[in-house]
Parts: sequence; structure tokens; C-alpha cells
Amino acid sequence: MAEKVQVQSYRDLEVFQLAMQGAVLVHRMSLRLPQYETYEVGSQVRRAAKSIPANIAEGFGRRRYKNDYIRFLTYALASCDETRVHLDLLQQTGNLKADEHASLSIFYDQLGRKLNRFLQQVIAQHVEPYREDTNSQIREDVPTYDLEVE
Repeated sequence: MAEKVQVQSYRDLEVFQLAMQGAVLVHRMSLRLPQYETYEVGSQVRRAAKSIPANIAEGFGRRRYKNDYIRFLTYALASCDETRVHLDLLQQTGNLKADEHASLSIFYDQLGRKLNRFLQQVIAQHVEPYREDTNSQIREDVPTYDLEVE
């Protein structure tokens, strides 16, 4: 069931909170990789995972402009996919245990679905946070989005 959630900051977004959690999990996992992978794929997977919350935050900062918001959420979704590819490569090369790969894969599958739903909601429901109408009058309130609350 969807309910209106007042969003004051990107930190209030569930997708941001999950993306941060995932970035921390991937960072810690990457530090346990063999040394020869730490600087190669380890660095790549860390950067991909960390770019997800960074793009969500940057998009939120540009939410006044619908196209910018959508562009940065799209980047976040693409980084989520990139993270999955690196995790798959680590598992297939024997550098990531099957159980840890499965756990992280499930996490990033769920994050990707939530990000995609959020992106679709922004596309459908976007309201410029600073403009009420075309008279260019400044609004002080923050937009609300119908978010799925589980």
C-alpha cells in the first residue's frame, strides 16, 4: 500500500538508505578480496556501489529540474547494474564465496527494483518543489511522492 511520505532530504529516501547500506557491505567485502583483486575489481565494485547513493543524493539536489532528477536516478540504476556485474565476475573467478555472492545479489536485485519503481514514480508524479504554478512564485514546501512502505 502506498502512502504519502514527506521527503525533507535525500536521507529520508528508502532507496538512498538501502544504497548506503549496500555500499558499506560491498566496501567491507572488497577489503577481504585477495590482494591482486583489491586494486582491480575490488576498486571497481567499490566505486560502482558508492556511486549509487551519490547519484541519488545529487539527483535529489537537482529535483527542481525533472530531467536532471531523472538523469541522476538513471545513473544510480545503471551503477546498481554495474555493481551486479562486478559481483558476478568476482564469484565466477572464485574470488567471492557463493553464499556471499548470493546474499549481495539478492540485495542488489531488490535495490534495483526499488530504484526502478522510485524512478517511475518521479517520472509520473514529479512536482517542482519550488513552483506552484507557472507564475514562478516560490513555494517553501517540499514535494511528496507516493512511496511503497513495506
